[in-house]
Amino acid sequence: MSLRAGVDLGGTKIQTIVVDDDYEVMASSRRPTPTTGGPGDVAKEIIESLREAAGSASIDLGKLEGIGVGSPGEIDKAKGTISEARNLPGWEGTYPLAAEISKALGPPVSLGNDVTVATTAEFARGAGKPYASLLGVFWGTGVGGGLILDGKPWLGRGGAGEIGHMVVELDGARCPCGRRGCMEAYAGRAAMEVRARELADKGHETDLFELMEKRGRTRLTSGIWARALKRSDPLAEKLVDRAIAALGAGVASAVNLLDVEAVVIGGGLGDRLGAPYAERIAAAMAPHLFADSRPPAVLVTSLGDLGGALGAAMLVG
Repeated sequence: MSLRAGVDLGGTKIQTIVVDDDYEVMASSRRPTPTTGGPGDVAKEIIESLREAAGSASIDLGKLEGIGVGSPGEIDKAKGTISEARNLPGWEGTYPLAAEISKALGPPVSLGNDVTVATTAEFARGAGKPYASLLGVFWGTGVGGGLILDGKPWLGRGGAGEIGHMVVELDGARCPCGRRGCMEAYAGRAAMEVRARELADKGHETDLFELMEKRGRTRLTSGIWARALKRSDPLAEKLVDRAIAALGAGVASAVNLLDVEAVVIGGGLGDRLGAPYAERIAAAMAPHLFADSRPPAVLVTSLGDLGGALGAAMLVG
């Protein structure tokens, strides 16, 4: 039996698993993504998460067939580098992540885009199995996209799937990428938090930040948004409504271009809020769909929180 590891590097958490040949999870670890420092600090946390997962099941990391890492940013697989991962602290240049992890632990490291590998996992083993074409929309710290066309992942020239940076409003809200009007400027959790703070400072009623402090968090996580929505928090509802409207316009525009059979909704917020909010996104898409007599199926991920790490493990071999 051979073993391989998969790491899902996100804006708020690092999810690590070790799987066997059948992709059964043998060990796992979940650690928060650093909020300060730079790429080197993130690399150290990934290495510790791998050691933690392996240690929990007495697995020798040096004997792994390989390690796959799904990460935001621009991926150069041949060089093993990640560039411009702006949802991670201080990551605006290029960093040799594969070499750093391999140097510390031994096995070869393969890199892939976080949302592409998660979408591939859903296509191969999850909600996307019945379809030959698929758009993955991962609603979390940012909004990422992954594409399966004619049964194969579509990578373009390395930057395909950046659905969060489709423009939904000309000269609109400022996005964390620095541009204006991107879907992520309205629906990305990081941008939603910035807007929530602005409105709270102006006197808008909300329990978001009280919930954050009670839970010992420093950011508005998906769980905090979900708790606020359960309380019918007016500001949370207002900003999630705004996010869904942007997702509806942006995802429908992507569907109009690609005519995929299905859209799978995942990510921190997508997984946490689940099917009722996927249905709301589908309803928000409807007015914008050109082929409105045959809309795509809109589903939630079936692999859930481990989908990204499973997809990363699939990069090995």
